[in-house]
Amino acid sequence: MDSSQSSKILACDVGLKRIGLAHIVQGIILPLKPIIRRNRNQAATELAELLAQMGVERLIIGLPSGGLGGDTSTQKRIKHFVGLLTFGGEVVYVDEDFTSTHALESLHHAKRESRQAYRKNGVLDSLSACEILRRYLGQMA
Repeated sequence: MDSSQSSKILACDVGLKRIGLAHIVQGIILPLKPIIRRNRNQAATELAELLAQMGVERLIIGLPSGGLGGDTSTQKRIKHFVGLLTFGGEVVYVDEDFTSTHALESLHHAKRESRQAYRKNGVLDSLSACEILRRYLGQMA
């Protein structure tokens, strides 16, 4: 995948309170400022505006597997949210299991108070989106 194609990709970690975001620039995966959700319509509007502004052609969405019990309620909620977007590009779902754990592990050097702040302000969510994007790119290799 060349750098002109990769700049048209955005990854999302869709949560109830925050939407973590990541993109790739010259082969480097970078987190973006997360969207803080007040309600689903506001969040969908903000995300759609960002997609249009960045010229995104492919949206990578983290989707949990459902676990051993096969709970699909979170999958349904995420797919419903994606359905609210005004986005004409391609949507790709990627397994997001344990991405938050990986993101938190990447912050092991930070003080406990900082890690708590990263959870609250959405930094952790955007780091999770980076992991989702890494998994997607790994599938493409």
